[in-house]
Amino acid sequence: MAGMNYEEMKAELQKRLKPGRFRHSLGVADTAVFLARRFGVDEEKARVAGLLHDCAREFPNDALIEEAARRGIAVEPLERSMPLLLHAYIGAERAKEIYGVEDAEICQAIYRHTVGGGNMTPLDKIIWYADMIEPNRDYPEVEHLRRLAREASLDEMVLVGLSESIVFVVRKGHLVHPATVQARNEILLAQEARDSQVMD
Repeated sequence: MAGMNYEEMKAELQKRLKPGRFRHSLGVADTAVFLARRFGVDEEKARVAGLLHDCAREFPNDALIEEAARRGIAVEPLERSMPLLLHAYIGAERAKEIYGVEDAEICQAIYRHTVGGGNMTPLDKIIWYADMIEPNRDYPEVEHLRRLAREASLDEMVLVGLSESIVFVVRKGHLVHPATVQARNEILLAQEARDSQVMD
C-alpha cells in the first residue's frame, strides 16, 4: 500500500477524530482482524479498512452534503434526509486523499460499511459487521451478535446483523436504505440457491 504505514495512519486519525470515535475505530480495526483471520480474508486490508472506516467523521454532520458535492458524490434524497450516511462515501475518498490508500477493496469496504450493498465481498461484510460489534459497542443485541461472530458462518452472522439493523431502523421510524435491503436479499437468495442444490 502506498502512502502511510499503519502507525502513521493511526497517528493522523487520532489528530482528526474525537477520542471516543478514535477508540471506536481502533476497536473496529481489532475486531476486523479477528474476523479476517477466522474467515481467511487479508488481515492487513481488514485492519486498515477497520481503522479508517469512520475517517470522514472528522466533519460535522451539517458539512457532509457539501463535502460530498465537492467530491462529485451523488446525494440522493435519502442521504439528504440523513446526511450522516454520507460519511461512508466521503470516507472512501478521504482514505485516498489523506492516508494514501490506493487499494480498491479497502476503499469499497469503507464506502459500504454503513448501509451495505449489492455483491458485498467478504471484506465488505467483515468491516460492516465489525462496526456493529467492536468492544466499545453496548446495546441489547450486541452479545448475541458477538457470539455469532465466533460461531456462525460469515453470511449467517451478516444476515442476522442486517435483519436486526433493518428492524431497529423501522422501529425508530427512519428510512431504510435500499442498499441494506439488497444486501440482505442477496444473502437470502444465495442461501435458497444452495439449499435447493442440496435437495436436488
